[in-house]
Amino acid sequence: MGLTSNKVLVAAVLCAVLLFVGTVWLWPRLARRNWRAVTGRVGLLLATQLAIFVSVGVSANQAFGFYASWADLFGQENGEAIVVDHNNAGTGGPLQVVDTQRVKGPGGSRPQLTGQIQKVDIVGRTTHIATPAYVYLPPEYFQARYRTRTFPAVTVLTGYPGTAEALYKKLHYPRTAQELAKNGTAQPMILVMLRPTVAPPRDTECVDIPGGPQSESFFARDLPDAVSAHYRVGKTPGSWGIIGDSTGGYCALKLAVHHPEVYAAGAGLSPYYKAPIDPTTGDLFHGDKTLQNDADLRWYLNHHQAPDTSLLVTSSKVGEANYKDTLKFIEQVKAKHLTRISSIILDSGGHNFNTWRREIPPTLQWISGRLSDR
Repeated sequence: MGLTSNKVLVAAVLCAVLLFVGTVWLWPRLARRNWRAVTGRVGLLLATQLAIFVSVGVSANQAFGFYASWADLFGQENGEAIVVDHNNAGTGGPLQVVDTQRVKGPGGSRPQLTGQIQKVDIVGRTTHIATPAYVYLPPEYFQARYRTRTFPAVTVLTGYPGTAEALYKKLHYPRTAQELAKNGTAQPMILVMLRPTVAPPRDTECVDIPGGPQSESFFARDLPDAVSAHYRVGKTPGSWGIIGDSTGGYCALKLAVHHPEVYAAGAGLSPYYKAPIDPTTGDLFHGDKTLQNDADLRWYLNHHQAPDTSLLVTSSKVGEANYKDTLKFIEQVKAKHLTRISSIILDSGGHNFNTWRREIPPTLQWISGRLSDR
């Protein structure tokens, strides 16, 4: 059973309940003061507390999507070994669809009414980075009257460690996009949903690491090229946007700032503005001071020409650690006449899915109004 399976959650909760009941039932028999009774009481307490801890942990992982598998949880996932097909005569290509599923909504399983989510494997032609993703295709993509139409595309990133499944299972990006398009408050868009962690378990912070994964180049060049070659995505520079939360929010802002010719708009939900260095990232820069400075968005905007892009940042007055930094970032960008800045500031809201679910509908409306379908 997989870590995110409902069976695992039920088993963990059932085990905790049974151990709790067993502790209450057996406690009178273990009330003596000999070493066996004391050992029994200690063992029951430890087992019960461990079971409760595991059930709470599994439940939290189900809600917030921290880890996708047991290997991910125990740090055994290895994304460094990548097989790339170099046979130009093959029919492979940089993007392969491996599964499809419907979007929940009225209309049964017909993609013409609810759209479709396709699980894909993407291999970067230049970076050789391989990663899975989920592509949401709106209902209009399958309708006969739109058969020649192209659509804007939005890269949607999780935080770290995060799971791509959480973007549609917990944060409901496809369902929200479908409802907004149906109501006429946003245009139909293709969503490309994935983790910013392209070399798990390492947190690469969307940086081109010297001698390591070229994460920024993958998101700036390989990913749009692979998706555009497979789907009917607009060809103009204004056809792509990017959204992310937490680490993904930082990546979204950085990619829009560094690559405005690719991403016409970038939205960071609860973002930070400078790549951290910690045990999850390792040495990202290997002494390259220019690379390190460019990964600091405030430094970059102070020392480079203002990018022609639109940015959206979100925070909360109470509950978010980035509130003051976000206000400073807004004021800094406002001074750059070519770069446009918008914000969502909540009165209160934590660094969690509940807060982001409140911010996603207006964020999708915002980015829809800044993208072209040509």
